[in-house]
Amino acid sequence: MTFSDILSLAWRTIRSNKLRTGITVSIIAFGIMALIGIITAIEAMNQSLYENFSILGANSFSIRFKERNIRFGGGPRSDLTRTKKGGNKQRNSNLDRFISFEEARRFKDQFTFPATVSISKFASGNATVLFENEKTNPNVRVIGGDENYLLNSGYTLEHGRDFNKLDVETGRNVVIIGSDLVRKLFKGKGSYAVGKLIRIGSNRYRIIGVMKERGASSFLSLDNLALVSYNNVRRVFNSSGSYNITIRANDFKQMDAAVGEATGVFRQARKLNVKDADNFYIDRSDSIVETLKNTLRFVKYAAYIIGAITLLGAAIGLTNIMLVAVSERTREIGLAKSIGAKGASIRTQFLWESILISLLGAFFGIVLGVLVGNLAAIFFKTGFIVPWGWAALGAIICFFTGLLAGLYPASKASKLDPITALRYE
Repeated sequence: MTFSDILSLAWRTIRSNKLRTGITVSIIAFGIMALIGIITAIEAMNQSLYENFSILGANSFSIRFKERNIRFGGGPRSDLTRTKKGGNKQRNSNLDRFISFEEARRFKDQFTFPATVSISKFASGNATVLFENEKTNPNVRVIGGDENYLLNSGYTLEHGRDFNKLDVETGRNVVIIGSDLVRKLFKGKGSYAVGKLIRIGSNRYRIIGVMKERGASSFLSLDNLALVSYNNVRRVFNSSGSYNITIRANDFKQMDAAVGEATGVFRQARKLNVKDADNFYIDRSDSIVETLKNTLRFVKYAAYIIGAITLLGAAIGLTNIMLVAVSERTREIGLAKSIGAKGASIRTQFLWESILISLLGAFFGIVLGVLVGNLAAIFFKTGFIVPWGWAALGAIICFFTGLLAGLYPASKASKLDPITALRYE
């Protein structure tokens, strides 16, 4: 028998037992679907993280008053924080001391490294913006920035102009708005919005610029934003809270040097002694993404375990089904051997029956897994994702699962005595 004859016979046998084949294929498919589905969902989340958390850019970093704490669950942070190797402890009230306006300005004036420095301050996350008879939901973010904020944060202007130093120093009521506000208040007419007066809360602001759309995700709305100057935030809004400093190096290769220089300059701005530990944190955008990706890695491990357990159960079930097939076709095997079929041909036929059933499960599992996983891609607003590498790996795993599950039944069939087999009832 040629290889094509063996494959054809194996396929006809599979088609003749649709119910049994369907059950086994379903078990394998669900295992692969769980694995591929979770992997696809994680890929969608990772893509969304890179698109929406890497706001600062590869050559930018920020100085924060406290460490960014991103976690899924877990207990509260300790009330004490260990400093350097000496093991001295300081209370969080000292380590997490806000960055004051004077410290931020002192840093900007003293930082001479070839980079762009921006000072900003969060004003509100639930502001309502009104224009004539239109108003937004009370979920608009209001941030106070300076003339470098747009550049350092990855925004670009579509209409109007940026802040100038006079706007920032006087803190006058001028604002740059995001595209979400343009759609809500001005029916998407950005050029019409420039120059108009809007109200943020009870205060009137003149629009001097409109930002280009950045997009949005389930993590962060980038366009539902009203940008005023930080001095305006000091004058109009509650002045409590920390200032944020963003540094954009002119060259990516100078990032490490820029971070080191910024650390030294800000220690001086904070008036720290040589022996004092840093009471601030350098926050690089790529580190945020990596922290979240490391957390998602545990979900991926769970997918491995689910897939392995399901495939183990499927392999046991497939072995049992192939043993039943050997018993049902004992007379057929005896007849084939009596007319000259070799044991190797019988063994190959049963092995390929097992492998084809397993590969069918892999095919349906991969298709369903990609479709289920891309529900997450829709939720996170990313493109359609196909994890080709994992799909190929899933097919290879199913191939070997079918091979291992069919080894014993195929060996048993190949060793049957033809005379005994022909007598089998």
